[in-house]
Amino acid sequence: MATAEIPTDLVPGEVVGLAVAPGAGLGLARGDERWAIASSDPLSIVSSLTAGVGPRWLWWDRSTADLIAGAGLPVDRCWDVATVHRLLFGGWKTSIAEVWAIMHDLSLDTLPTMGQLGLLDMPADDGDPTRPVMPDGHLRPEWVAGGFAESPERLAEWAGLALEVRSLQLPLLDRLPDPSRARSTAHSESAADLLCAEMSNGGLPIDEPAAAELIADAAGPRPRSFAHEDQIRAERDEAVFAQLEPRWEVNLRNPAEVKAMLRRQGFELPDTRAWRLEKLRDTEPLIDALLTWRKAERIATTYGYTWIDEHVSGGRLRGAWSSSDGAAGRMTASAGLHNLPSMMRPVVAAEDGHVFVRADLGQIEPRVLAAVSGDRALIDATRGDDLYSPVAATLGVERDIAKLAVLGAMYGATTGESAGALAGLRTNYPVAMALLEEAAEAGRRVEDVFTSGGRRVRMWSESNGHGDLDRAVSAAAARGRYARNALIQGAAAEYFKVWAITVRRHGRAVGAEIVLCLHDELLVHTPAERAETVAAMVAESVDEAAAYWSPQPDVRFVADVSVVERWSDAK
Repeated sequence: MATAEIPTDLVPGEVVGLAVAPGAGLGLARGDERWAIASSDPLSIVSSLTAGVGPRWLWWDRSTADLIAGAGLPVDRCWDVATVHRLLFGGWKTSIAEVWAIMHDLSLDTLPTMGQLGLLDMPADDGDPTRPVMPDGHLRPEWVAGGFAESPERLAEWAGLALEVRSLQLPLLDRLPDPSRARSTAHSESAADLLCAEMSNGGLPIDEPAAAELIADAAGPRPRSFAHEDQIRAERDEAVFAQLEPRWEVNLRNPAEVKAMLRRQGFELPDTRAWRLEKLRDTEPLIDALLTWRKAERIATTYGYTWIDEHVSGGRLRGAWSSSDGAAGRMTASAGLHNLPSMMRPVVAAEDGHVFVRADLGQIEPRVLAAVSGDRALIDATRGDDLYSPVAATLGVERDIAKLAVLGAMYGATTGESAGALAGLRTNYPVAMALLEEAAEAGRRVEDVFTSGGRRVRMWSESNGHGDLDRAVSAAAARGRYARNALIQGAAAEYFKVWAITVRRHGRAVGAEIVLCLHDELLVHTPAERAETVAAMVAESVDEAAAYWSPQPDVRFVADVSVVERWSDAK
């Protein structure tokens, strides 16, 4: 039976199920207790219960995190059922209905859907339509679609169902090789998803006038009409055509036609990738014109006026952030936030009275390899600012060769300039190399691999028809490379997210806001007068996160930290 009273005996850190409906109320669940609280401002109640060291709020999925982020609530501890499900089962998306079905051993083929019956369909016995669970065990689609928010009593029941699913997730986490570590990962991944909700809500500071000027310089003025847009596009193309002798038109947006065009001009190239053309830029005006065209075309089509109109408002670029890309679990974002080209970085500018504290983890993959493998020789190499120099000395090769060899070992590269150093790696760092090879072999056998934090990385099987041996061998090799890389990339993502949520927690007290998480880089928007304090905090958080995350306490992690006004100022 649910009570309408606000609980007064919540214990800091205890798990409490939460379901919120703005304007209606909230439901709470703890053990067998339920609270159904009517309120026009339920988030203020959540805020009061979170004050100090609040409970670990548990919710179904990102929709609740978005509400928490939108209200600016200082929630640090949480458990996101859908996020933990992705950790356990792999993949980058799921639904409440799917999570419930899988955790209750129900077939996804029988998931109920909303909609009218067809003329030939027989009505099924759906049981009591006011109950959330149908007779067949599935969640009622009306509840999943929002019916849970119709009353505080339903909210309380919905929170209780989320709590029930967590109780089923815990044994699965406990079956992993390191149960305590897996639970910690569930906590940090949930908090990282809340950080993603905050970045989606808050956005990245953008200098709109500078953005408009950069776009105009590269791609021309804002089109007044479709006809004007076509004219600008034609003028952009003409700058390339003018370099052809004799002059002719070609579809510059078709790589095959561009390659043929270059061949006619005497450039026999395997492809038209920018790095290859860049080497020839100073030898031929056509190449320079083509590369200039590409820059302008990318801005015009991807980061142009439409991009600003659709994604920039109030001086902030907003896109949807996700805490897991579905492979090894790295953060991703839409609206260009996660692949903003370097030429656009000058428009990312701190607001008046603020600066950015920019921090980039150094040599993160080999340091993570040392941490998850426990290889003592590689751990010793992490003690310096530059890990590759001691490795090079051990192998008796140049530093650049050692770097290529270490990265190649993690990415599955076996040819090229560093191939000869791989034997030295196996001899001098046998534990680390054995871990990578074990993961690769599992991938080749179509066995899922797990990161050190417990994330499942799914492998795929290649249908090879009637014995297509070459295709099968190629697919197995690809899985092997993918598995060994995912093992390290996934662990690195887990460490990065622990670092990010540590910075987030400490930064709140001084008004610092994380506005970008790019691979191994953080951008923290900070009041200018507190810049040095925040920079020191960000640097210290590297060690704090390592103490929480690293399986090996002797591994040293490093970061380059600087204070800048524009993202492009970072070196």
